[in-house]
Order: sequence, then C-alpha cells, then structure tokens
Amino acid sequence: MQSRRRTGRRYTILLLLFFMLIGGWIWVWNYASGKAEEAIAGWRAREAKVGRIHTCFSQSIGGFPFRIEVNCDRLSVLLKNNQPPLEIKTSSVLVAAQVYDPTLLISEFTGPLTVAEPGKPAMFAADWQLAQSSVRGTPNSPERVSLVFDKPTLDRTVNGQREIVLRARHLEIHGRLAEGSAANKPVIEVVLRLGETSAPGIHPLAVQPVDADITAVMRGLNDFSPKPWPQRFREIQAAGGRIDITQARVQQAETTAVGAGSLSINANGRLEGQLRVTIAGLDPFLKAVGANTAVQNSPSMDRLAGQLDRFLPGLGDVARQQAGPIASLGANLVGEQTTLEGRRAVTLPLRLQDGAIFLGPIPIGQSPALF
Repeated sequence: MQSRRRTGRRYTILLLLFFMLIGGWIWVWNYASGKAEEAIAGWRAREAKVGRIHTCFSQSIGGFPFRIEVNCDRLSVLLKNNQPPLEIKTSSVLVAAQVYDPTLLISEFTGPLTVAEPGKPAMFAADWQLAQSSVRGTPNSPERVSLVFDKPTLDRTVNGQREIVLRARHLEIHGRLAEGSAANKPVIEVVLRLGETSAPGIHPLAVQPVDADITAVMRGLNDFSPKPWPQRFREIQAAGGRIDITQARVQQAETTAVGAGSLSINANGRLEGQLRVTIAGLDPFLKAVGANTAVQNSPSMDRLAGQLDRFLPGLGDVARQQAGPIASLGANLVGEQTTLEGRRAVTLPLRLQDGAIFLGPIPIGQSPALF
C-alpha cells in the first residue's frame, strides 16, 4: 500500500513538473516574442528616421514553441525623402527569430514587388524564386545585414513598354561592422556576389552574364545612425576616408579579371584612385567596352592621323580603322605579362580620375557621382 502511495506521489510530482515546464516555456516564448516585436518596431523606427515608412495591411505572430514568426501581409514602404516620393509594395514578409536569440532576425519576402509614385502605375517590377534577409544586432547597434536572392528579375516600364533591367541566377549582398562601433567611427565591410547576372538596362557592358565576387571596406564614417547613403558618402569625403577594394574577381564569357586597390571620393562626389587588375581575355573585353571607338575619337589619335595624312594622304584613315588592334597593343605594351588561372594575362592599372575610368592608357567608361 505504501509502495503504491509513493509511486502515486512520484507521478503527481512528475506531472506537476511537466506542467511547470510547459508553463515556464510558454512564459519564455511570450517574453522572447515580445523582445522580437520590440526589435522589429525598433528597426521600423530606425527606418522612419530616414524617411522610409514601413506599414502592413495586417500583422500576426506565431511560431510557437521554438520560433517567433511575425507575418506582415501586403508590406508597403513609402520613401518620403525621395524626389518624387516612391512607394514599394510586395505581397508579404515573414520575419522569424529563434526563442533563444531574438536579436537575429531572418526574413523571407514573397513577390512580386513594385515601385511607383504613390497613386500611379508601377515604374519597376521585381520578382524572384527566393528572397531572404538576415539582420544581426539591435536597432541602436546593428552588426550584420545580408540579402540573398535566387533567380531575381527586375523590369521597368517606359512609355507603356516593359524593358529588362536585370536577370540573375543568384545575387548576394552582405554588410558587417568590421571595426569600431555603430556609434563611433565604424568601418563597414561590404561583399557583393553575382551569379550569371546580366543587366542590359544598367550598362551595355552587362548584357552578357557576369559572375563576380567583390569585397570592399569603407573607412571614414562618423557613425552608422540612420541617414541616406549620399550623406554617408559625403562624410567619407569630408573625413578623407576611402573605399578599399580588398578582393575582386569578375568573369564574363572569355574574360576573367582579378584586382584590388583603393579609391577616394572627391569634392564632386566622383571616385578617384587606382586598382591593379590582372585580365585574361583582354581583347574581348576591350571590344565590349568600345575601346576601339574611344581610341578612334581620342585627341592622340587625331594628332597621329593628321601626321600620317601629311606623310601619305589616306594613311590616317587606315590608322583609325586599326584602332581596335592599336588599343589592344597599347594595353599589352603598358601592362605586365603574366598568367591568371592558367591563361595568358596582362596586369594593368585601372585608374579612376574624377569618375572617368581608364584601363592603362585606354578610356573605358564613366562612374556615377555618389552624391
């Protein structure tokens, strides 16, 4: 009889412990979900300070027992400070955090996404197979942000006609705090990875798919408080900061290039500096960037053609027609012959001067102003 009573007591105690454990876990989940909601509200407030207003048509919380999931149905982001103001809309966003780590927020976005002036038809439309982001840290002290897209597409509408801006197999952008703190002289590392990415709507050179892996470090920021990027670039310029390209590898068709270097920003918001670049498959690249046209139209070619015409009329036109081979020869003459991944290559300086881009002596393009 006593044995049965002892056994009954044990079962009662175990049952009480079980219910206490469940009750304790429910309390922990509710506490963590509250913290996650606070973090999300904090990120929204941080965005609102720079004129990005996030709203949901409806919002719900779930994920019990091990996750906290916040589902935002029909997310809308109003960019108030843009001129004109723009509104970004997407179907839904799911933000999730683990109970034991509510400061790591993982988000998944459901497309399509549209960009338009409020009350007007969409100017841009984007979609994807998978779109995710992760944010580590708190709104006052962010540590790391990542965006990952599988099979993203971006189109724009011009005069009622849809044009392709970007297509990719895979795209990643990562940013992290490398040195300092968000409140005092942060050094930010940014990594861009592109897989089979073509962007005919951005630059003719990007019509053919590109694979790229680029790492850059930005120095000269005062802090990482909410502000527009043009303002951050002004800070870097005013502080004499720089953008270090610590590693870059780009491949397009037959051309492969690797390089590194350092860039600064001048008072006009244009990039200045130099990267040392090694290129295998130089000729297709020079043809793609129109180097022959640049050489044909350069003042030095005009002087050369005039001198040749004085020597023998018509010889200047022959020189202009051979501008492509001349550009390739000039690049090879000023470059250092080497190998890259088992292929013949040439190492050249890639110079940026007030935004103008030169590969060795050859002008190949213009970079946009950062502010």
